[in-house]
Amino acid sequence: MTAPTPDPHTVQGVCAPAYELLRDRLARNLSSGADLGASVAVVHDGDLVADLWGGEARPGEAWQEDTIVRVWSVTKTMASLTALVLADRGHLDLDAPVADYWPSFADERVLVRHLLSHTSGMSGWTEPLSTEALLDLPLANEMLARQEPWFEPGSGYHMVSYGHLVDGLVRGATGKPVSEVFAELIARSRCIPMPTTAIRCSSG
Repeated sequence: MTAPTPDPHTVQGVCAPAYELLRDRLARNLSSGADLGASVAVVHDGDLVADLWGGEARPGEAWQEDTIVRVWSVTKTMASLTALVLADRGHLDLDAPVADYWPSFADERVLVRHLLSHTSGMSGWTEPLSTEALLDLPLANEMLARQEPWFEPGSGYHMVSYGHLVDGLVRGATGKPVSEVFAELIARSRCIPMPTTAIRCSSG
């Protein structure tokens, strides 16, 4: 027997009584159209205290408990946290040139702290590249490493190339991609159910 399709305007899932306001807010947003579909999970002191979802994942398809979504810039936090853990353990110096860890990185004015704070000046790729090349991290990383910053390091802000830059830095310091180091140092030790492939390209 086929299970009934959930009402897209009904919030599914469970939450502790202290978090019922989350259920109410999500239901209100779905009813008003402020959100077409969404999910929210809250972990407090290691306990899952809210796990809610509702709305539509796409037109005509209800949001499910296991609906997969793009997490976009949330992965920047994962990538930067990985680098900060390495710094805390003495594997990275925030005031050192990126080139100390990434030998092919051409501009020694760019420091690790510039790279982690979105101020390196490496705003994007000077040379055109295809989608396939963008997803080839070693290739795309090296294209960034060879070029000149688009502005004086530390004098501006950018976001598009962040994941590639942190990946290149972490690879240089550890010999492993940032996704693998994140899994080893953070996700597994904290029991975070995040596919490590989610931070393969955290530039969005």
